[in-house]
Amino acid sequence: MTGPLRARIVWNTVARALTPQGLLTLGVVLLFGALVLYPFVFLGQVALNTGDPQARPPQEYGLSNFAGLLQNPKILGNTIYVAIVATVLAIVFGFANAWILFRTCVPGQRVLEQLIAFPYYLTPLVGALAWSVLASPRRGFLNQLWYALGGVRPLLNINTPLGIAWVMALFEGTVAFVMIAAAMKSMDPSLEEVSHVLGAGKLRTLTRVTLPMVAPAILGTAIFVFAELLGSFSAPLILGSPARFYVVTTAIWELAMRFPPDYPLAAAMGLSLSVVMLGAMYFYRRIITSRSYVTITGKAFRPRRMDMGRLTWPLFGVVSVYVLLAAVLPVVTLLWVSFQRLASLSLGDGVWTLGNYATALGMGPIRAAIGNSLVLGFATATLGTFLMGLLAWIIYRSHLPGRGVVEYVVMFPAAVPRMVLALGMLWAWTVFPIPIYGTLWLLLLAYLTVFLPLGVRTIASVILQLDQSVEECARVCGASWFYQLRTVTVPLLRPGLIAAWMLLFIASARELGTSILLTGPDSKVIAPAIVDAWSSSGTEITAAMALIQTALVGVAWCVLLGVTRRVVGFGTD
Repeated sequence: MTGPLRARIVWNTVARALTPQGLLTLGVVLLFGALVLYPFVFLGQVALNTGDPQARPPQEYGLSNFAGLLQNPKILGNTIYVAIVATVLAIVFGFANAWILFRTCVPGQRVLEQLIAFPYYLTPLVGALAWSVLASPRRGFLNQLWYALGGVRPLLNINTPLGIAWVMALFEGTVAFVMIAAAMKSMDPSLEEVSHVLGAGKLRTLTRVTLPMVAPAILGTAIFVFAELLGSFSAPLILGSPARFYVVTTAIWELAMRFPPDYPLAAAMGLSLSVVMLGAMYFYRRIITSRSYVTITGKAFRPRRMDMGRLTWPLFGVVSVYVLLAAVLPVVTLLWVSFQRLASLSLGDGVWTLGNYATALGMGPIRAAIGNSLVLGFATATLGTFLMGLLAWIIYRSHLPGRGVVEYVVMFPAAVPRMVLALGMLWAWTVFPIPIYGTLWLLLLAYLTVFLPLGVRTIASVILQLDQSVEECARVCGASWFYQLRTVTVPLLRPGLIAAWMLLFIASARELGTSILLTGPDSKVIAPAIVDAWSSSGTEITAAMALIQTALVGVAWCVLLGVTRRVVGFGTD
């Protein structure tokens, strides 16, 4: 390549970068690259600190913090054990419900499908609080009933590793159901029909045909769920703390909250958990990109369901029991407790009150936390939709060199526990020249970082359905990039943008793992406030606060459904 030609290429590249489109693209990429990578630089630095834990920057470096983890592997072992048990249970719940609803003729399929999704919006924190009230060994409602019937020892003990795994699986089973159901819906049923024609029974067809065909989806779901459960915080905190059972996330929280805080050991724990989680996500990506089990061809087919005869209503009962345990029972339990002066099974007069809600809403910190959650939810959703929409366009529509690397950076927070990201941010932003630690600005930056994969994936799913010729027509007609974006691209992406806005708002309103390490006296939000109430106030006030949070998320979800249906024209003639 000659010198003049090389100079011309460089000049054209610089000229494109100096356009408004190029500058905006570069700014968005640099912003999110810094948000994702900046905390991990400090997290690694702190994990290698072997000198004064409070020194900034560290004066001595070494691997002694990691050596300490190897000498006491119990916490990491607890984490992996609970995650494995919960993953197995979640996959069983998800597969059983998906098979019943999409491969058999059970009544009320549409309603049950919507109800199974409800536990995700109920949040694991609320579920853990409810099951603590239901099945704690001394004061749990179910154990109180057992004692009243003559029992001597607790019938149930939710404050055990199996109890924690049970609650985690109930609420992660919804995620497993959605992922496995997607494979069930798109699976060609002809092989199952051939199995029936050859004389195989329904159970044999399930185990020898259906299960192998969806095996890639099940394996991929299992690894994804396992990675999610490794970073779980709510259930281990609420249910494990009374029995002094710690996993990595609760140990990180304890180390960060003690005085003086032991940040180096907490950072080493976080990085160790990240390595396990990244490994799980690597295998997940390998499985979902595998084509060795492909059963969907170009041949048209119509999904058909099996008539289960006498088993129809028992199968309907299986799904109903899951909905009861994961959604109905937790909500009813918290409602019962929140309306009582003293939580009990008694139906006596004078125990019912609205005072718990009045107390919760009357407390200054709680009102501030609710207000801050709403402000942060609105800011995260609005700013995140704009910036993440640009990122999605950059990755899937632009010709930016290295946009594949940008996609990996964008997806990186999905492969790292939020508690670990928060720990890196805790250290990174305290040394930042601009004092934002302990303010809502830090929480906003944290939310934009951890929810980056959620927003980009939601918007990208719509961008990938949009034919590029529509945008090319605008450019051929002389439209500038901003004009094309405003008049063509954004209107066509409106359903995806609205869905991303509402999902980001809901995720912000229910977030705990990130918030609990980064909140300050003037930047409290609702989820950490519920944890504070659980540790310092009565169960009744905590239940009221949990239901207030559930109401906020529920209203947001109803608005999401209504607005989305109106925008895309559902239900119109």
